[in-house]
Amino acid sequence: MESARRAEEEDLAVCRRLLVSALDAAQSMRGGTALTGDHTVDGLLARWTAPVAALYVGVFEHATVGLAAATTFRRGGRVGRSARIECCYVEPGARGVGVGGALMHALVEWCTGRGAGDIDALALPGDRSTKQRLEAAGFTARLLTLNRSLD
Repeated sequence: MESARRAEEEDLAVCRRLLVSALDAAQSMRGGTALTGDHTVDGLLARWTAPVAALYVGVFEHATVGLAAATTFRRGGRVGRSARIECCYVEPGARGVGVGGALMHALVEWCTGRGAGDIDALALPGDRSTKQRLEAAGFTARLLTLNRSLD
């Protein structure tokens, strides 16, 4: 059975391994280097365990096979908080069984509980599975950013 729960101290080693895989996967996709930037695994884990963030793990049949993270922030000109889902990754062999959905549900509940009035989530160009997972969780595309390198 799939589930999601807040990551605990003893989960950090598996979170580190999953995050390395998530960053590798993102960087191999079109636009991935712009999304991941120069963030380090330890830097991201430190940010996601801060008070304004949440780090969750996804579990299937007692094995941790996914992770997801969200942060909250104040958006300029708005009253209240906004949130951003910064990562949602499930190991390829564990996809399609509901772990990603459980992680998304947990993050939306956390963001709602933190008083967020809206949530942003990113999908890379051509990443239909992420886009479909987000749409299934109630997200709609509201902006497409195009970029042209001048190098």
